[in-house]
Amino acid sequence: MGYLSISQTAEKWGVSRRRVQVLCSENRIQGAVRIGYAWAVPSDAKKPADARIRSGKYIKKPSEEKRLK
Repeated sequence: MGYLSISQTAEKWGVSRRRVQVLCSENRIQGAVRIGYAWAVPSDAKKPADARIRSGKYIKKPSEEKRLK
């Protein structure tokens, strides 16, 4: 099994480097290890689901956008 850097993982998943660092520090990437000050992510690791919005109540619906204008 090979490892990828934070930059390589971010490019592969289409997210920012900082987002991958946060996911690693929250132990949400299975098998990610800290080597000194850098993270090593397994090349076969799956991108975790986005858990920032759980209820969906912050997502505006098209009818609400029209009403707000």
